[in-house]
Parts: sequence; structure tokens; C-alpha cells
Amino acid sequence: MKNWTRRGFFGALSSAAAATAFAAPQGMIDEKRTGIGPIKITDLKCAIIGQNPVIRVVTDQGISGYGQAESAKRYLKPMVLFYKQYVIGEDPTNIERIMLKIRRMGAFKPWGSAVSAIEIALWDIAGKVAGLPVYKLQGGKVRDQVRIYNGGVRFPMTGQMPQDYAENMAKMKEAKEGFTLIKQAVGFHNPAMMKAIPDMWYDEPARNGAPHMDAGLMTERGFDHVLSCVEAMKKVLGHEIGLALDCGPGWAVKDAIAFARALEPLHITWVEDIITGDYTPYPNAEVFMEVTNATSTPIHTGEEIYLRENFKDLIEKQAANVIGPDPEDVGGIAELKWIAEYANLHGILVAPHGIFDGLIGLAAHVHMAAALPQNYIAFEYPIGQPNWWYDIVEGLPHPIAKKGFIEVWDKPGMGVTFNVAAAKTHLRDEDRDFFE
Repeated sequence: MKNWTRRGFFGALSSAAAATAFAAPQGMIDEKRTGIGPIKITDLKCAIIGQNPVIRVVTDQGISGYGQAESAKRYLKPMVLFYKQYVIGEDPTNIERIMLKIRRMGAFKPWGSAVSAIEIALWDIAGKVAGLPVYKLQGGKVRDQVRIYNGGVRFPMTGQMPQDYAENMAKMKEAKEGFTLIKQAVGFHNPAMMKAIPDMWYDEPARNGAPHMDAGLMTERGFDHVLSCVEAMKKVLGHEIGLALDCGPGWAVKDAIAFARALEPLHITWVEDIITGDYTPYPNAEVFMEVTNATSTPIHTGEEIYLRENFKDLIEKQAANVIGPDPEDVGGIAELKWIAEYANLHGILVAPHGIFDGLIGLAAHVHMAAALPQNYIAFEYPIGQPNWWYDIVEGLPHPIAKKGFIEVWDKPGMGVTFNVAAAKTHLRDEDRDFFE
């Protein structure tokens, strides 16, 4: 291998010479470089594959980068393509330069997703050009394996009584992934639970669910039902497996404090989004701070928040104990790492959201989590949906998760790519040119 100076190495990230000096293993990219000279973006494409919007950044040197948005956002394609005019002609390895152009035109969930997916695709290209895994470009490994929690792995509920939640946790405990931390939706984040018995809260009847969530003051019977379900779950999991609760948004401050205090003997890992959360376009740090300061139960929020600026109050006021930005909503993996570093300075932990992020998103999570500081807890494990996603993506380990962890792999870029022939069979007619 050629001896590179520091200046020479980073300069080579934007030249075809880097592909020769740091050649990626054969088969890990679906195209080959076609020439020499600076690398430029020639196209930005988006296809809805299954349910996930998938982004492809195409270059003149035959290297493409891939990103992905949540499966709940099939409507996102026009927003992705809106940014095409701003990225064509740019060097894709000048990631910060490109992000300065486009990140200011995103917004809170769901409108930061397009920017985030593009950012992830750019890191995929930069890693392939350098012949390095993306975690190396994020500062290198802090950990060789990354902890996950259940996320997309769920078992159907048979009812909404405490015994039903106990039975469900027994199944989760035996899941092949071997989770050491399990998250369950309760309260307003679980409409089925809130409809299980009459008069759960004072603003019934229930509305239509996400993105509009129910909210209000709990009745005594409603409060007690939610708490009983949590107690039943924790009894099954015991001390060996942590239990986190996805609670809202929508709780009254009085109920949020009372609930968090009632949970203190159970050592719940965190209580998530109990004030604001999904599709809430503001963080509401002052109210979170009131809840956080009233209990020893860790308070978690942040999945809907876009960009570091919007975490500023939560972090500086120490309004939460744990933050959970999603790399596919917050502005990408480098943005999330910046936020995690700043949170670490303030004694705040990080557990990234990611339930619907798909298999390309899973790869981004692994590289990102490998490089996060020591305030990292675990990320939310996304799965391929429909199941044929596992047939069209190559490069993931088999099995992906062992004993609640994923081993960090060392292939260039995100380390995953498409089996193009297999993937083409699942393209919609309007997306037939996605791999061309």
C-alpha cells in the first residue's frame, strides 16, 4: 500500500486515486469506477422498495451511496427529489459542504428524513472511496459490538390485561436475538391499552391515533391499569433484562410525575416521550425538566427532533436523562454523533430511536453506534419489512444479533449493498430505472 501523508490521504477522498490505493473488496459495490479525477454527484434517486424510501446518490466515478428512510414515510419521495438541484455537481465526499446547503431546508419529523437519508448515503460513498468502514470516518471504534433493544421485533398481543403483558414479555425474553433490554409501549403510546377498560382518561372517546395522539388527565382506574401492566412485565423480566417504556406523548405533568415516581422501585431503564414525542414540532424542555427533576426514574425523549440546535435546551437545561434522536430524522449519523458528544458533556445518556429504519438504516446505526461516546446505551433494532428485504441486501452478518449485541463489521462504506437482480423484482414500475 502506498505510504500516505495525512494531507495526501484526506485529499485523496475526493479523487479517483483513492479507489486504487484503498480498493474495496470485490462484490461490495455494484459498480466500478470508470475513470480518474475528481468525483462528482450526477444524480439523486429515490425508490419506494417495499415500504421504505431508499435513496441512491450516483457519481460519475461509478460509486453509489445508499440511504433509507422509515417505512412509515412512503410519501417522502418528492421531498427527497427536491434536494436534487442542490447536490448535483458536488463532490460527495465534501459531506459538510453539502449538508450546509440542504440541512436548513429540513424540519422536525417527518421532514428531516430526506436530509438524513442523503447524509447517510454520502457517508456510504466516502467510505467506499476511502476503502474504509464509515465508523473509521466518524473517529473510529469505541466498541467492537453494539447493544440493541428490541425495536421492530414484536410478538402479537393476545389481550390488554396485565397477564397478557406478562405473557408477551416471556416471549420477548426468549427471542433469538437475546435482548438484554426490551421496550414496550404503554399509556397514550399504546391505543389498545388505553381502550382496554372504560374511562381510562378524561378526554375520551379516543381519536384516530398517530400522528395525532390522544392526551389528557388519567382517571384513577386508568393510571392503575397502566401501572399494573408495567409491574407484570417487570416481574417476568426480573433483574436480568432491562425494561424501557414508550409512554406518549400526551400525559399530564401531574400524571407523568406520579407515574415516574411509582416506577422507581422497579428500576425502569427509561420512560420515553411522556410529554412530547412523535410528530411534535418542539422539544418543550421546560416541562420535561419539571418531570425529570421530580423523579429518579430516567426520562427519555428526542426521536422527532431535527438538528443539534433543537436539542440545545434539552441538553443544557438537563431536561432529560436520556435522549433518543433517530439518525433518519435528526439530520444523519454525524449530526447524531455531535449531539451525543454534547450530551455526554452534560451527563446525559443516548439511546437512538430506529424502529422503522430498515436494513440500510440498520447498517448506519451500527457504524454510528460503534463511534459514539461512552454515554451510549443501545439503539432500537430495525428489521427488514417485508421479510424479502433480507434477500435483496448483502453484507449483513448471519445472524445479525447475538445475545443482544451486533458485532461491528469492517467492510468499506456502510458495508452493505443490494443484490441488484433480486432487488429489481421488487421495484415499482415508476422506479424501474433506480439501479441504472
